[in-house]
Amino acid sequence: MIKYVENGNIFDLSGVFNYAHGCNCAGAMGKGIALQFRKRFPLMYEEYKLLCSKKQFGLGDVFVYEYEQGVVFNLGTQTTWKSKADLNAIGDAICKMFEEALKRNINKIAMPKIGAGLGGLMWNDVKKIIENSSDQYPDIALVIVENYSAN
Repeated sequence: MIKYVENGNIFDLSGVFNYAHGCNCAGAMGKGIALQFRKRFPLMYEEYKLLCSKKQFGLGDVFVYEYEQGVVFNLGTQTTWKSKADLNAIGDAICKMFEEALKRNINKIAMPKIGAGLGGLMWNDVKKIIENSSDQYPDIALVIVENYSAN
């Protein structure tokens, strides 16, 4: 099940402690929502950079970071921050995220509209992939904030 929120901040959603976002596989989180994740979870960022430097985080992968209150799913959606996001990688990463969520009994995840901002893809194309994957996991609610706004 997907709930779309037109404007907001994923970190301000009531009752949500598990998050997902698209990442490049080069170890950079310097713009957009990725920068917010970097600032909010500095230890996660260090682990992510290390995985990227060792070539252990690639397109379609998911780096699961557990913190005190929940989990962050880092989705490998683009090769570098300069390249476009990859639709196939988004589909693969979303499916892996759902599988990891099932293992951890996670039933709600918030995320921005991945791949369509700095990733350069058309949101409707990405949305179809996410919706198709989500249909297979009806017990996990995705809350997708389509446009960032400070509350």
